[in-house]
Amino acid sequence: MLAYSEPFFKRAERVIVGFSGGADSVCLLHFLRHLSQKKHFEIWALHVNHGLREQAAADEKFCRVFAKKWGIDFISKKKAVRALAKKLDLSIEHAARKARYEALAEAAKQVGATKVALGHHLDDQAETFLLNMLRGTRAEGLCGIPPRRALNKNVEIVRPLLCITRAEVEEYLQENHLSFVTDQTNFDDIYTRNWVRHELLPLLQTKQPQIRQHLAGMAVQLTEKLQKKAQK
Repeated sequence: MLAYSEPFFKRAERVIVGFSGGADSVCLLHFLRHLSQKKHFEIWALHVNHGLREQAAADEKFCRVFAKKWGIDFISKKKAVRALAKKLDLSIEHAARKARYEALAEAAKQVGATKVALGHHLDDQAETFLLNMLRGTRAEGLCGIPPRRALNKNVEIVRPLLCITRAEVEEYLQENHLSFVTDQTNFDDIYTRNWVRHELLPLLQTKQPQIRQHLAGMAVQLTEKLQKKAQK
């Protein structure tokens, strides 16, 4: 079982779980199913079909079947990301992100959920810290991914796996014999995040084996310092 410390969920609370079908979201959904039975809160799996990849329909089917197998209520939403990107003059990546958060808010309102759970983990935190540093940012930009933040006035986003490494996610999947889908764009190093993940971090790790933990820890410490400063 994954390490879990912060009490993100309350008894009888309704929670939307972002579910792409990828390794991180499969791990999160399966883990929260177990936790919800112990802590007595309700979960729904939300899959957003961006319509961008040939395997989008197959991914949605995988998610629907997975949720049914584990007795989890399933919601799917289709978003025309290319049209949104053109309309708002956004990159496809930014338009997809905007569409996902819109879908999360819609699903939360639909079922009366007060929390949205996402599957970001410690490696995502380290990658985000490096990406922001490479692009150039003020101190606030190095804070990385927050474990909690407001989606809107009624719903909070939480990230229960943020202290878990990608290796621990993979170990959990293997131990529980869980399958998942793979987005082939994750291996294309024309995307800067993929280059950081596949090239830069492994290179840094040859000199500092704990580099991922150190970077994620720096992001957390900086966040705490800025929060304390803001409260003064």
